[in-house]
Amino acid sequence: MQQFDILVIGGGVNGAGIARDLQGRGHSVLLVERGDLAQATSSASSKLIHGGLRYLEHHEYRLVREALGEREVLLRTAPHIIWPLRFVLPHRPEMRPRWMIRAGLFLYDHLARRVSLPGAESFRTAGDPRTAPLRPEITHAFGYSDAWVEDSRLVLLSAMDARARGATIRPRTSFTGARRAADHWIVTLEGGEEARVRGIVNAAGPWVQRALEAANTPPPGKVRLIRGSHVVVPRLYEGDHAFILQNDDRRVVFVIPYEGRFSLIGTTDVPHEGDPGEARCTPEEAEYLCAAVSRQFRRAVTPEEIVWTYSGVRPLFDDGAADPSAVTRDYVLKLDGAGAPLLSVYGGKITTFRRLAEEASGQIGAALGRPGTPWTGSATLPGGDLGGMTRAVFIEEMARALPHIPAEWLPRLVRTHGSLLPEVMGGDPGRHFGAGLTEREAAWMRAQEWATAPDDVLWRRTRLGLHLSPQEAQAFRDSWEGLTSRR
Repeated sequence: MQQFDILVIGGGVNGAGIARDLQGRGHSVLLVERGDLAQATSSASSKLIHGGLRYLEHHEYRLVREALGEREVLLRTAPHIIWPLRFVLPHRPEMRPRWMIRAGLFLYDHLARRVSLPGAESFRTAGDPRTAPLRPEITHAFGYSDAWVEDSRLVLLSAMDARARGATIRPRTSFTGARRAADHWIVTLEGGEEARVRGIVNAAGPWVQRALEAANTPPPGKVRLIRGSHVVVPRLYEGDHAFILQNDDRRVVFVIPYEGRFSLIGTTDVPHEGDPGEARCTPEEAEYLCAAVSRQFRRAVTPEEIVWTYSGVRPLFDDGAADPSAVTRDYVLKLDGAGAPLLSVYGGKITTFRRLAEEASGQIGAALGRPGTPWTGSATLPGGDLGGMTRAVFIEEMARALPHIPAEWLPRLVRTHGSLLPEVMGGDPGRHFGAGLTEREAAWMRAQEWATAPDDVLWRRTRLGLHLSPQEAQAFRDSWEGLTSRR
């Protein structure tokens, strides 16, 4: 029977972040995930590293301050998968007065130290190319900064770093039960395999209560499952900026440049029932998102234009709020110390995953008598060391270092692999399946990134499923079993 200090249940962003942090503090860690890494909520986000401007209206100042501080940390430690994004906020007088928005943006700029991003501004829309998509009756707008993240890759890179430090990462391995003693757990995994651990971190996301049931442990509180759906349509406007639109129900809807050729619209906030793994964007949600954009853009957006949808379920701690949009997005950690410790994780934002992991690691470590020292605030994720270069300059460097790689492939490859690119693509690329996806890169993802099926590559480790033709995608699937590492 294998022995570890800590079992982490869940291979989303929180579980991967916690496993990385704990392993770096000297604990031996086993992480298990019932599906692929980042298969559920963590690959279905709005893909933003942001403070959460709208959370100010709910007086969640601590959450916003922490998220804004983390924005700077993540821009510095993962610059290949996280980069600045400028937002335009059209003013609708019937929604919120301009003075209120100005005050909120001032607070947003000053709640935490801002180093790398420009501050907010207000401007007239007339003649400004950024607001060309907006209806002419919208005469004023605001601009502010946040950041974009390749969400699935944030999870993968955290897991890769945990593995490099000694953690055991087991995707597609379900946690099925546990027996508790005073100073250890005997945990049962898929297939009847057992392991002895001193403590458990339950970061199972929407399945957090199910994991507690499997461990025969009463839940420390209720969870609210809230579905957030997104739609992808052909690109709606020119420019690299995003829009944050005030909707009639006082929620906000984002319109974000996506994968070069598309626009991403999201998100909804509706209660979810049933299996979180079966979450789908409903026709009503798609209509809601399209209508929110159509009210403020010159041209209508219709559900018929949608080329892809995705949905994720947020496991929020039930704070009693009647409105799903008002339920706190802050994370809640619940430690059960009645015997060997078990720490359960509720809620959280992708932006604050590192801080959540830091706090969770400290709590479970302290329960085991060894809290360790926080260390992740200054440690780059794999591929994040660009040698002080901007991504644009690093792409130029890679063009010189890898002359056999077509120049048009390099921006996407750098956004995927960063400084690992010479190792990933340093040899013969092999077969090209389309959209810059090669046999060599796919084999790397199989060998190094736990990809076990074609869609793991097409829809999580990359989003190239949007770019390949049906024939190209099928050719890739047909070639999957024959892929071997060409390193």
